[in-house]
Amino acid sequence: MSDFFINEFPPSSSAAWKQKIQFELDGADYNKTLLTKTNEGITISPFYHLDTFEKVIIPLPKEDCKICIKINISTEETANIEALAAIDKGISAILFEASKPFNATLLFHDLVHKNVEFHFKFNFLEESFINKLALILADETVYFNIDIIGKLARTGNWYTSIKKDNSILLNLIKKNPDLFILSVDATIYQNAGANAVQQVAYALAHANEYLTIFGADIAKRIQFNFATGSNYFFEIAKIRAFRYLYNLVLSEYNTTAIAKIYAEPSLRNKTLYGAAINTLRRTAESMSAILGGATTIATNFTSDKFTQNQQPILNETRTFKNAQHIATDTYYIEYVTKQFAEKALTIFKDIEKSGGFLSQLKEGTIQRKIKENAQKEQQQFDTNELVLIGANKYPAQFDSEEDIQVSTFLKGKSYKTLIIPLLPKRLSEKVEQKNRRDEA
Repeated sequence: MSDFFINEFPPSSSAAWKQKIQFELDGADYNKTLLTKTNEGITISPFYHLDTFEKVIIPLPKEDCKICIKINISTEETANIEALAAIDKGISAILFEASKPFNATLLFHDLVHKNVEFHFKFNFLEESFINKLALILADETVYFNIDIIGKLARTGNWYTSIKKDNSILLNLIKKNPDLFILSVDATIYQNAGANAVQQVAYALAHANEYLTIFGADIAKRIQFNFATGSNYFFEIAKIRAFRYLYNLVLSEYNTTAIAKIYAEPSLRNKTLYGAAINTLRRTAESMSAILGGATTIATNFTSDKFTQNQQPILNETRTFKNAQHIATDTYYIEYVTKQFAEKALTIFKDIEKSGGFLSQLKEGTIQRKIKENAQKEQQQFDTNELVLIGANKYPAQFDSEEDIQVSTFLKGKSYKTLIIPLLPKRLSEKVEQKNRRDEA
């Protein structure tokens, strides 16, 4: 069938297509009418063609993406019940959030040996507890997600001190060399307002700090956490560009790795009202992460109702044959991937020349660059150039208490910090606060 179509229609060059488009514009300027400039500094064309196609070779995972649910450990018994229920519904990965050490034996009763990934998000760093947890889960696939630099970026402080935190992390890596102890949490960069190119560059520079400290042996044992926004094709390209650049950097260390990438929907574009709209956003964002090559996705489920609606769609998407390879050889996505990679590499090199990521964080350079882009996005939202359905376009009405709980108004930190912390901020906060005042 494909040969029939190829032989039936004569080939057309990109120049011929452009000429045809310009004719159809009836005098309108091609560049002003059809070219779109983005915050990432790239220009989007109305069409892409084999004439200008440049393939980007990207190391992609072979296994299907895992669907992850988050569970906060209020009590071990409650979290255990929630986890068992999630597994029964087909969830293939669970992220446990903990603010303090917990009874791991109690939490994981009947949870092990079920072919489920376990992820953790600790608000503390305690060496003996993590070693004990690693022993209990020795036969499981576990991601501990310890990121001391990410902690500094998010909160402005180390857990204890740079010396103590590095010492604990080094001990954990030495004692558990085959486990995923380390992570690079790049979600804060997206949620604080960084554009896609910045996110790739900062995640890369962030990881390079750990490679410099702990050596190339840990390259295959880092999980990267990304937040995915609503620009569907850009988010696919973002993850692909990071995979490409990560191996480019690793080549300098004489090693390679197929990075483990955990992705979750961004907070930045979520609205206070309209839970159904947020669910649509999360679903699309999760699908773009799958097609981009994420190995695990968390959809930030907020209720059983939305879990039941979302999960079948994502399960179908993740189990498409070679789902993470679908974007390969697509002209548009490959173009954006290449542009992202080139621009992110330039930023990465500038960071390294200036002393590295940690140095740039301490100087406030990273924070300033992210703030500049965040303010640009905010202005675009405020002037309706950037549209969020349910906020500045077709405002959603408050319809349930559940909607209020989806996202709260984020406030600055009042405690003393070593550096300026990166704070997540939703684009619609200001207009929502005004609406709430008007309703009062």
